[in-house]
Amino acid sequence: MKYIVTGGAGFIGSTLAKRMIRDGHEVVIIDNFSTGLRERVPEGATVVEWDLTSEDIQTLASHMQGADGVFHFAALPRVPFSIAEPIISSKHNVFGTLHTLVAARDAGVRRVVYSASSSAYGNQPVLPQHPDMKPQPLSPYALQKLMGEHFCSQFYALYGLETVSLRYFNVYGPGMAEDGAYAPVFAIFKRQYLAKEPLTICGDGSQTRSFCHVDDVVEANVKAMMSEKAGKGEVLNVSGPTSVSIKDIADRFNHPITYLDPRPGDVPHSLGDIERTKELIDWEPKIHFDHGFEALLKHWGVR
Repeated sequence: MKYIVTGGAGFIGSTLAKRMIRDGHEVVIIDNFSTGLRERVPEGATVVEWDLTSEDIQTLASHMQGADGVFHFAALPRVPFSIAEPIISSKHNVFGTLHTLVAARDAGVRRVVYSASSSAYGNQPVLPQHPDMKPQPLSPYALQKLMGEHFCSQFYALYGLETVSLRYFNVYGPGMAEDGAYAPVFAIFKRQYLAKEPLTICGDGSQTRSFCHVDDVVEANVKAMMSEKAGKGEVLNVSGPTSVSIKDIADRFNHPITYLDPRPGDVPHSLGDIERTKELIDWEPKIHFDHGFEALLKHWGVR
């Protein structure tokens, strides 16, 4: 089978591309390399350097010809960046997704698996968070990813393009971004630890997150693409089984901590209900956070 991976030079996309090549599939990576790294592109993948904000849908569709499915990872992630640059992030996260869906429809692609975000839940008073809960996006990024879900469900209803939206909770693992102002908390702690600087926590550290290893997230994508029970515009959670506080993570570094003001747009707690995910794509996480986190620290040379 032939599969398109948008954002295939990114953290999750490149890991998925490697998996699909290993499984014997033809993989075409579409990436503009604005945040993706060329060294992440796996051997055996065909690379198309393309910006999904381009309105040349015909050319984009031509790159998708003959593909059975599209894994749509391409985005400008991070809540703080979307708050600082709402227009730029909307162009990529909203119109990039819309252009991908139109091109997939025009190319006759069977299914699109869309990388959505648990940030759509916002500050929900009830945990775990279920896809049927009313969304409460607290940032442009959360709203942008939510709009992508709605486009996916509409494209199934209007055009018959099979779609599945996977709401990722916090994804971690080897290959995750480590640099820049908007790096994830793990990488920021690692950078501060190695520089012998105090670890910085925004807020009091009581905020909790459900972390899911990248290998588990890749497995969810593969199952979402292949499942005969899914494809009708569903929204499914891809979450770890438990949540961990930010302070707990910092404490595992055994290093001094400095507390800063809370960041706007951050949600206090997150944990996803995966019962529907189990039912429709037969997925649940396999890698326990304690094991995955320790392996990541060893990979980084922190342990």
